Amino acid sequence: MRQTLIRLFLDEPWALWKVDPATGISGPGIGVVAAGAILIWTIVQLVQRRPLWARDNQTALALSGGLLLFLSPLAQAVARNAGLTSIPVFGYGFMLLIGFLAGLKFGERRAVRAGLESSVVFDMGFHLLIAGVVGARLFYLVQYADQVFQGKQGLQVVKAAINLSQGGLVLYGGLIGGAVAYFLFCYRRGIHPLMLADIATPSVFIGIGFGRIGCLLNGCCYGDRCDLPWAISFPHNSVPWVAMVKRGFLDPDSPFTFPLHPTQIYSALDGFLLAWVTAAFYTYRHRLTEDRQLTIKWGERSHAQDGETLALGCILYSMSRFMIEFLRGDEMGQLGTSLTISQIVSIGVLTVGLGLLVYLNLFQSPRSALTGSTSGLRRAP
Repeated sequence: MRQTLIRLFLDEPWALWKVDPATGISGPGIGVVAAGAILIWTIVQLVQRRPLWARDNQTALALSGGLLLFLSPLAQAVARNAGLTSIPVFGYGFMLLIGFLAGLKFGERRAVRAGLESSVVFDMGFHLLIAGVVGARLFYLVQYADQVFQGKQGLQVVKAAINLSQGGLVLYGGLIGGAVAYFLFCYRRGIHPLMLADIATPSVFIGIGFGRIGCLLNGCCYGDRCDLPWAISFPHNSVPWVAMVKRGFLDPDSPFTFPLHPTQIYSALDGFLLAWVTAAFYTYRHRLTEDRQLTIKWGERSHAQDGETLALGCILYSMSRFMIEFLRGDEMGQLGTSLTISQIVSIGVLTVGLGLLVYLNLFQSPRSALTGSTSGLRRAP
């Protein structure tokens, strides 16, 4: 695990690499990182022959301008006066960012193929990011209120509620918060929720895969005792070590935890596998729509059904998550059962997936090829 990957230095923004004497963690100056990011982004736009001022790039241009403003002498002077010489880049947050950006890019081509503007995916993503983080944090605060707020009063409660340096996000809470923002976004843009959900489902699993790597770096979502060759141990004062000492499972003088299942890796592999499966399923179903030469028997459907990819994702993920929970060691049974809260939610997600699949097959007619236009849609040729 490595909770802090690197530190970005503010006192020497153009240093290629240096070591923070207080923590021993090294990293580059923030100016070097900003310049490198802007250069890479510019090269990608030029290779793709896209104008730098295109609508799709407005967010990236705003972020670039913000970084350059942050590098101004005034900003550096404020940082020095505040005693802030560097800022940490946490492994958990960094992997969430990578998963978020990779998921957006992964869904862009599917969106364009379905007749949507590519900017719709990025606009939706930023709406869901904010709502997802808020929902994931609220879910965590409800689930672990005794641990988070124990012995705290006044402003300490507020600080504990927003402190994400130790992780503190629950996936299902993020999905619930994101779902609320998603339906509001679709309503405002006039886009059918099931159509956009099919496009986004593989991207969600990409985000889950990278997010679980972040869990490994942070030390959260750890597994139960394991005697297999690939078992892992966490060091002194890590999240699993502290939890096991509190529960009386581990001697406080022990430098490491006993070997544990790498459930973070299991979950990451599960996310990437489901991203591939749902993306392949989406492509296969929509090829049926585009292929006008298929011979269809009487009574069979020849077109893709909006919502099928989402239903498949719900079914497969809830089943795999339910099984992985048996190997987790960070959660106890809830509601008087031996099932964890995530297993209980998984049963609900499975029910939703199966119900959606039944509804689509019994009560909905297949969607024909996209014609016409609406907000966020491109006019079909």
